[in-house]
Amino acid sequence: MAKIVDGAASATDRLVQRGLHRAIIDEADSILIDEAVTPVIISGQAPNPEAVEAFQQAASLAGLLQSGEDYKVSQRFREVDLTEEGKRRLAELAEPLGGIWTGARRREEMITQALTAGELYLRDKQYVVQEGKVVIVDEFTGRLMPDREWRDGLHQAVSAKEAVEVQSPKETFSRVSFQRFFRLYRKLSGMTGTAREGWREFWQIYHTPVVVIPTNRPCARTVLPDMALADEKAKWAAIVEQIEEIHRTGRPILVGTRSVRASEHLSAMLTVGGLDHSVLNAVRHAEEAQIVAGAGQAGRITVATNMAGRGTDIKLGRGVAQLGGLYVLATERHEAGRVDRQLFGRSARQGDPGTARAVVSLEDELVRRYVPAIAATLSRRYAHARGDIASRMVHGVFQLAQHRAERLALRQRKAVLRTDDWLDQYLGFAGAEQ
Repeated sequence: MAKIVDGAASATDRLVQRGLHRAIIDEADSILIDEAVTPVIISGQAPNPEAVEAFQQAASLAGLLQSGEDYKVSQRFREVDLTEEGKRRLAELAEPLGGIWTGARRREEMITQALTAGELYLRDKQYVVQEGKVVIVDEFTGRLMPDREWRDGLHQAVSAKEAVEVQSPKETFSRVSFQRFFRLYRKLSGMTGTAREGWREFWQIYHTPVVVIPTNRPCARTVLPDMALADEKAKWAAIVEQIEEIHRTGRPILVGTRSVRASEHLSAMLTVGGLDHSVLNAVRHAEEAQIVAGAGQAGRITVATNMAGRGTDIKLGRGVAQLGGLYVLATERHEAGRVDRQLFGRSARQGDPGTARAVVSLEDELVRRYVPAIAATLSRRYAHARGDIASRMVHGVFQLAQHRAERLALRQRKAVLRTDDWLDQYLGFAGAEQ
């Protein structure tokens, strides 16, 4: 290949992929479902100082517009739309700037990205700022992704919002979704502990059946009913109370959070309460394996994002099994039920005992985003409630929100699939291999 490309004397001068024959994927549901529509992009630098200045100007202009009056935010679909009044006001504000701001379509695209960065992308949730740069946090694993950038100028818009150095947008040379890339393999397989819920999608999209392998030893995990609170303040107070109560028994506790911000907030509350603990998140990840491996020792309290335990067994310390094993406490339900099960699966491994429970509130992002009207009605009903408000109706609201979230994500993946099939059919240079 190297000789063909540049006439090099040795074929080892350039690394190439041998071919797409067989793939074995670890955490298959995360790659093939959760990140299915994530594009793999080959890009290069394209210096553009005018664009950098425009992103900084857009961040300033966005701060002058009013939510609800000049633009509307859809939390469910994660979109920002300018109103007619907003477009008119933007034209007035941008008139003195000239340049790209003279074109209505371009300035509206720029300001929409700036508003999206401000309203829907939150620091210590979707990203962190390290060494003067915006670094994306993987929503499903909680890990940092320093080599990735959001596309279409969104990364630059977030950088401008945080007042850090704004890099020029990269020029895209080629792109392919994970979904399309892995469907190119003639033989595809993988493994994960939470594929059962997605068996239909694995078959429909990848033509791959799911085979459930029995656990090495019978599972002894006890999953308690969710505890529900009326608001977030009451929820965090209840979580700390639960941790204190469990800690007094000597059992180790693993507390799962959805974001860096939530893990730091809980850590501050535990510190005030005098509870010694470890924190594992995208910012504090240097000793991840050691922290997780020690999370099963008696009396240990570990606060972690979704990255907790991936690839590392949490082994119980001496005498912990007799106390009931590891107690996993989730501080919020996720959009995919599989992710909840991944966190709960940190306890009761290899036949050990363990307990798992979720503590939720009517102000959680899941219900506010996917069932806002029902959540608002219940919030008014339980406005003065104190303590656990769990009921069949409240539990059903969270199930409905999770179902809607999963259905929306599936529709998005199928839309990408249709586009991929169209590209294969009309832009391919050869027919499908038999």
